[in-house]
Amino acid sequence: MGKRKLKTSKSMAAPRKLLKLDTLFTCPFRGYPDAVGCHIDLKDRIAKASESYFTSAHVLTAAVDVYCEWIDACKLANEGVIDRRCRPRLVEA
Repeated sequence: MGKRKLKTSKSMAAPRKLLKLDTLFTCPFRGYPDAVGCHIDLKDRIAKASESYFTSAHVLTAAVDVYCEWIDACKLANEGVIDRRCRPRLVEA
């Protein structure tokens, strides 16, 4: 009598598909979806969000990082702005 062959499972898992992160984001000023594009140029090490914000980039930089840095820079710029809302008028009696 011969031995039974063991069923060895060759558990070579299929490689997982990497999810691609977004490169288009919602505009924080107007609220338009997919209005802000983030582009990274690794050759020149420059990352760009919208048309006015530029920052340095490296291999691990993602579009989400550039967008978050731009939002943080906008918040810092707005901290020094005086609140210019309409103030109620004083009623003279």
